[in-house]
Amino acid sequence: MGTPGFAVASLKALVDAGANVVAVVTAPDKPAGRGMQLHSSAVKQYAIENHLPVLQPEKLKNPEFLDALAAYKADLQIVVAFRMLPELVWNMPRLGTLNVHASLLPQYRGAAPINWAIINGEKESGVTTFRLKHEIDTGNILLQQKVTIEPNDNAGTMHDKLMEAGATLLIKTVKGLAEGTITEVPQAEIATSQLKHAPKIFKEHTLIDWSKTVEQIHNLIRGLSPIPAAYTLLAGKSVKIYSSHTELATANKTIGEFDTDGKTYLRFAASDGWLYIDELQQEGKKRMDTVSFLRGFRA
Repeated sequence: MGTPGFAVASLKALVDAGANVVAVVTAPDKPAGRGMQLHSSAVKQYAIENHLPVLQPEKLKNPEFLDALAAYKADLQIVVAFRMLPELVWNMPRLGTLNVHASLLPQYRGAAPINWAIINGEKESGVTTFRLKHEIDTGNILLQQKVTIEPNDNAGTMHDKLMEAGATLLIKTVKGLAEGTITEVPQAEIATSQLKHAPKIFKEHTLIDWSKTVEQIHNLIRGLSPIPAAYTLLAGKSVKIYSSHTELATANKTIGEFDTDGKTYLRFAASDGWLYIDELQQEGKKRMDTVSFLRGFRA
């Protein structure tokens, strides 16, 4: 059960490992693009290419869908980047339902664990396989794999690292469950009082607050790049910022003001220094590096 490209890696790993994937459940086709043509999810496209039956329920409690799902008599259901399941779905298989989550649970439960780990300046993330239960992302942990967040990583590069790590961990988990070698660990046993959460990213999360430190702003930019991207206002226009670097200094500008030589650099004053913009996109224009942007920029 999955929808985006992140889930395809896990599905492919199962197929390549010889698992008997009896069916794939994914989101209904949706209109997209200028012509609003119907587009299939990445998971559906892979499933069709590999001759796997596909179910696309609008509602997960639909009796027809439930009957179709039950008819497959699956031993195990696997959820990767899908929606919340009702109990009558996740409790259906003999071995239950497991989820692949892009964090080291119980930290960063929620919809955007990759983004928030980077925004918060973490140096390490990872993937977790766990059993589904009522409360989201709280089930017993099966296996975990740590993944380092490098200084140059952003949400896009970490997405790809965790996607591959999650697929590998999933195969270990399925084999372990089949062999009875996995010891489940309740999250309450390893939870700390300082749990960090990963709620869905909204527009208000993406506006840069220049009163913060340059490191905090730099991490926000990394954590939101390439999608949805952090943004600010420059000469009255909205500008998305995709990459940056920092300089600790006493800026001779008011916090939030920009400074440029008109050729090589564009920087903003933050609370403890300068935030240099490396790649950006002004509304109505293409994404470009700062030097290219400054050729056509007039303050």
